[in-house]
Amino acid sequence: MSALPVYRTPVREDWIDYNGHLSEAYYVLVFGFATDQVMDRIGLDAASREAAGSSLYTVEAHVRYLQEVARGAELAVTTTIAGSAARKLHLAHEMTVDDELVATEEILCLHVAGEPARAAPFPDAVAARITEHGAASAPDWIGRAIRI
Repeated sequence: MSALPVYRTPVREDWIDYNGHLSEAYYVLVFGFATDQVMDRIGLDAASREAAGSSLYTVEAHVRYLQEVARGAELAVTTTIAGSAARKLHLAHEMTVDDELVATEEILCLHVAGEPARAAPFPDAVAARITEHGAASAPDWIGRAIRI
């Protein structure tokens, strides 16, 4: 199994909210950019998406906001492929600042293809890359539910 690349980005000034910290919507934006990077790595880059008419749709997401992120911080998102099936991809994103965990996002993606887009099995080459980058074990925080 080979590791996926870490997605890195600085916090932009327009991402700061009225409390002086990273606004909650921008955590999700950054996680989305990390998902795009995973798509590129597994063979669902822009060129292949256009040629095959396929993509990933996020069908479920769970974000945990663990720490406030200050103006000017450098974000790093490490992604683990927590699982996969013929048409599904389960990703676990961990966002850090200076190696401190600040947020996580767990998403379930559905592979779609065609016009109109419908659920479809991953092409063989994409499925092989998913397997190549799959995790030996998933983070212990995935699969949680929200409850009081």
